[in-house]
Amino acid sequence: MKIVLLYGGQSAEHDISIMTAQSIIKHINYQKHTLLPVYITQANQWIKGPAIDQAPEADLPLRFNSELDTNDPEHGDLVSPCQVFNGEEVIAFPALHGPHGEDGKIQGLFESLNVPYVGAGVLASAAGMDKIISKQLFQQAQIPQVPFTSLTHFEWDQERAKSLTRIEGELVYPIFVKPANLGSSVGISCANDREELIQAIELAFNYDRRVIVEQGVEAREVEVAVLGNDAIETSVAGEVVKSKSFYNYEEKYINNTVELAIPADLPGEIMDKIRAYAAKAYAAIDSSGLTRVDFFVTHNMDIYINEVNTMPGFTQWSMYPSLWEATGIPYDQLLERLIQLGLERFETYKGLKNEQ
Repeated sequence: MKIVLLYGGQSAEHDISIMTAQSIIKHINYQKHTLLPVYITQANQWIKGPAIDQAPEADLPLRFNSELDTNDPEHGDLVSPCQVFNGEEVIAFPALHGPHGEDGKIQGLFESLNVPYVGAGVLASAAGMDKIISKQLFQQAQIPQVPFTSLTHFEWDQERAKSLTRIEGELVYPIFVKPANLGSSVGISCANDREELIQAIELAFNYDRRVIVEQGVEAREVEVAVLGNDAIETSVAGEVVKSKSFYNYEEKYINNTVELAIPADLPGEIMDKIRAYAAKAYAAIDSSGLTRVDFFVTHNMDIYINEVNTMPGFTQWSMYPSLWEATGIPYDQLLERLIQLGLERFETYKGLKNEQ
């Protein structure tokens, strides 16, 4: 089977996606599959590179440019989605993080083209990316979370003073402000007073027309990897070990100042409860394939769900595959499991369509 690996994309997580693609390329089972890399530029051009049939020894040039000389290793062919998925037996592997890759848009394209794909479906991807919608679903599923409220740009523009009064009436400082649809700490900031709150809201509105405002809590950040379609498996929990309360995009991905502790140092009953909540959250958004579920754990061992990530960072050293490595599924086997789960879901839905 040919795996069409899509990476890059239009989001702020473009470079992280390329790192994910490099790891996947090195660990795919080439005895079973060939791999076709398709680089999506930030201008949304799809550029197809040469097919790969064996694991490379070093990183490959993946930032293809269709205008380069054909002898250049980074030359690729400008293609349309229909040209990529041209009736061959293929499965799409969207190694895309953030908007336009993890939010249901490209998953809808795969569905329209009748192409099997790795990862969560349209609904789970869209709900998981939207922090407001996902929190409403977790609330209905009775998964504990910190107090939160939301704000639209229209409300902020028309009723700023009223909006600030409402937020300060519902929450106490410190308060976190986040764009509703974004990841990797882009556009997120912590406010300790009204002036900082105004600045945080203005920043978040640079990235989305809706923002979520959350109660800050002094807690550890603990994450669980989830795998499966209808049968859900959870990994051991791991902790993001930090020396300060909040890390932005640069600290996480450029300066690499975040460390992982796997498994997290937690009592057994707390570990079990977190894994149960992770499975519950996975079901609440109707996820499939994979999702990472993030939690806060206070010093009193209170547990609060933070968010879900339906296409988490997937380099060999990222939290999601590292959690499965610690749970007994190595990186290469995890990739194969995800491919088979994507095919399984495709066959299930194809069977439903045939019955109608």
